[in-house]
Amino acid sequence: MKNATKVLRAGQPEIKQGDPFLSGPTFAAPYHLSGDPATSPYQYGRYHNPTWTAYEKALTDLEGGSATVVFSSGMAAVAAILGAILKPGDKLVMPSDAYFAARMLASGFFATLGVNVQPAPTAGNAQKEFLNGAKLLWIETPSNPNLGVCDISLLSEAAHATGALVMVDNTTPSCLGQQPLNLGADFSLSADTKITTGHSDLILGHVSVRDNALGDKLRAWRTQMGAIPGPMEVWLAHRSLATLDMRIERLGKNALAIAEFLASRPEVKGLRYPGLPGDPAHSIASRQMNFFGSVISFELESRSAAESFLTNCKLVYEATSFGGLHTSAERRGRWGGDKVSEGFIRLSVGGEDAQDLIADLKQSLDGLS
Repeated sequence: MKNATKVLRAGQPEIKQGDPFLSGPTFAAPYHLSGDPATSPYQYGRYHNPTWTAYEKALTDLEGGSATVVFSSGMAAVAAILGAILKPGDKLVMPSDAYFAARMLASGFFATLGVNVQPAPTAGNAQKEFLNGAKLLWIETPSNPNLGVCDISLLSEAAHATGALVMVDNTTPSCLGQQPLNLGADFSLSADTKITTGHSDLILGHVSVRDNALGDKLRAWRTQMGAIPGPMEVWLAHRSLATLDMRIERLGKNALAIAEFLASRPEVKGLRYPGLPGDPAHSIASRQMNFFGSVISFELESRSAAESFLTNCKLVYEATSFGGLHTSAERRGRWGGDKVSEGFIRLSVGGEDAQDLIADLKQSLDGLS
């Protein structure tokens, strides 16, 4: 079954006369529970919920895994992997250019607990050199916000040879854009807030696994820590999932068109988009990605140029997220923490008409001269 069909049917209930296509969210703390609790599929709202079950089944099918655990946010999912797998004295190999909040959690909280965090860049498969003695290899490809790409299959094979587990932050491409579990990873994590749900209206995350035992560890962590999502958010996510194939195709086409336009502009430096044939990551990305995603990064000459550019765009929202239907961008250096220039811009291309977007970007760039 092709993805365009699969994503529409993923996690849907068995067809019954008179039933809706997708049942509404289940709002419940306790469930009716007589006698032996093991006889009931649902016992208490912190343990499980039918709405979670349906969404997790959908994601398991799309990720090509054996189980999925949904969390209240992408960072809750990050914390679950680190907390369920690592103990004092363990070594974590992590991208030095990974998502800032994930790096801070690892090098801050988990390092104080005795986890040895070894950073290395994403580009050039540099993490491979630090795998000796590692318990977990953390991969983010493409990385956020620099869009570095590494070879998931190569690194997974190398990590497994040393006895390490492999986790991939797959937030930027989504489960349709890239399938880490099929490339050898043990965990595929996504902040579903981004392109997976794509409407910029909820916070959610998930982890899919190939090994049910790993799923059990994550589920136990979620239950004990209470990192549970609300049923309404999960239902909205499942509803939004049905359009993922259409959204990711449209956004990817727009992103390529805009990247090609930006490549022609003298004001633009350091342009990165894995879908561009001239991008340093294009060769690897072409082998392991089904879609190149909606995120572009580039630099303008200064902070003031970047701020003027964003202010003068009419169709670009200035916001810190990405992967939504509306085109958005930000001067990433305003947050600190990432090794980017003051004029560095992360652009998340939306679903508007590509020519309208290009015209808007053109008029804003023209205004800088």
